[in-house]
Amino acid sequence: MRRTYFLTIIVLLASLCWGQNKAQLSFKLLSVHVKGLQRLPEDKVVAASGLQLGRITTEQDFQQAVQKLAETGLFTDVAYKYQYTTAGCDLELQVSENEKLVPILFDNFVWFSDDQLLSTLHTRVPLFEGKLPLNGGLPDQISDALNAILAERKIAGHAEGIQAGSMNGPIDEYTYTVKFHPVIVRNTDFPGAGQPEIPPLQAAAKPISGQEYLRSAMRPHEKLDLLPVYLSRGYLKAQFSDSQAKIVSDGPRTVVDVSFPVKSGTQYHVTDVRWAGFSAFPADKLQALIHLKPGQPANAVQLENDLEAVQKLYGTKGYLIAHVKPVPTLNDSAATVSYELNVTEGDQFRMGDLTVDGIDQAAADKLIAQWQIKKGDVFDDSYLQQFFQVMYHDIGLSRSYSVVPKQNVDRQNKTVNVALHFVPRK
Repeated sequence: MRRTYFLTIIVLLASLCWGQNKAQLSFKLLSVHVKGLQRLPEDKVVAASGLQLGRITTEQDFQQAVQKLAETGLFTDVAYKYQYTTAGCDLELQVSENEKLVPILFDNFVWFSDDQLLSTLHTRVPLFEGKLPLNGGLPDQISDALNAILAERKIAGHAEGIQAGSMNGPIDEYTYTVKFHPVIVRNTDFPGAGQPEIPPLQAAAKPISGQEYLRSAMRPHEKLDLLPVYLSRGYLKAQFSDSQAKIVSDGPRTVVDVSFPVKSGTQYHVTDVRWAGFSAFPADKLQALIHLKPGQPANAVQLENDLEAVQKLYGTKGYLIAHVKPVPTLNDSAATVSYELNVTEGDQFRMGDLTVDGIDQAAADKLIAQWQIKKGDVFDDSYLQQFFQVMYHDIGLSRSYSVVPKQNVDRQNKTVNVALHFVPRK
C-alpha cells in the first residue's frame, strides 16, 4: 500500500493529536476525492469506502477504507494520500479499476424482471454496475442482497452464485440460482417467429415441457434444437434472446410458461459453391456430396452434415485429420450467399501394426490373415466397420465374443495401429 503524507504545518502536529497516543493522529474529514475512475461514479466509491465527511477520522480509518474497496474485487490497485491543516484533512484515494468483469445471469428468478433485479441490486449494492469481478467480495454482496429480496417476497429458496463458462473455456458469466425451489416448465412459445417456423419450433421444444426451468439449461436447447430450425431454412443470422418465464401458478413449486424470443433476420439463397485447397480428390467428386443448390435457401444444417461426409471420404484415403471450413460471403441487399469450401487435407496416414487379443493365437492368426490392409498401405478409416460387416469370416471360435476395436493414431510416424480386443459375451 502506497502512502504519501503532506504535512503542511509541522508545528501543529501536537495540537492535532487526540488522547495520549501522539502517533495516532485524528482529523476532521473535509473532503474525499477519487483519482483513476473510468466507469464508477465517485460518490458511489466514497460511499462504499465507509468514510463520512465531517467525521473525526484517523489514518487507521483511511487504511480500512482502502482495504474495504480493495476487497470488492473492482480495483486492481488502491492507495491513498492526504494533507491536513488546523481545519481538518483532505483525502485523495488513488485507484485502478479492474477491467476483467463478467455479466450476471439470473437463472430462475421468475418472480422478477431482469430490470427490477438490476435496479434493486444497484440500490442495495452501490458499486454494482451490472457486471462482477471474478475475485473479491462483491459477488457475495450480490448473493446477500438477492436473499434479502427473496425473504421480503416470502419466496422459499436460497440464492447462490457460481462462476460459469463454456467447457474448457474462460469464465464468462456469474450465474445466480434460487436453490431448493423447483420451477417447472409448462408450455413454450416463440415471439418473433413466422408462422411456417412455429410447428417445427414446437416439435423441437416439446422435450422442454416438464423440465426444471433454468435459463442456463435453456441455452443449449436454443442452440442445438431451436436455432437449426432457422439455419436449415437459410436464416443464417437468426438469433434467440435469453428465455423469459411467466408464472402460471406459484406455491411449493412454481409452474411457468417459457418464451424464446427470436429474430430470424434475412433468408439467404445460394448463388454458388467453390472449392479450394484440395488435391486428393477431384472437385466434382467432392461437390457430389454437397446438397446446396443455386437458387435454393442456404441449408446450413445440411451443409454441416455434407462436410462431415467429405471428411469421411478423405478418411478412406488416409487423410484422418482433413477438415473443410465453409467461408460464406453474404450479400444482404440481394439476400444471397456464396460459399468457398476451404479444404485442409493434412498428412496422409498408413497402416501400422494390427494386434488381436482375448482369443487363442490360432484364431488370431486366421483373423489377421483376413485383414486386407497390410502394414505400410494407405489407411482406410472406414475399413474397420466394413471388415466385420462384409469381409470377416468364421475363425473357429468356440463361443460368442464382442469385439472392442481401438485405433491409435501416431502423428509422428503418420501411422495407425489397430487393436482388436475380444471379450466373451455372457
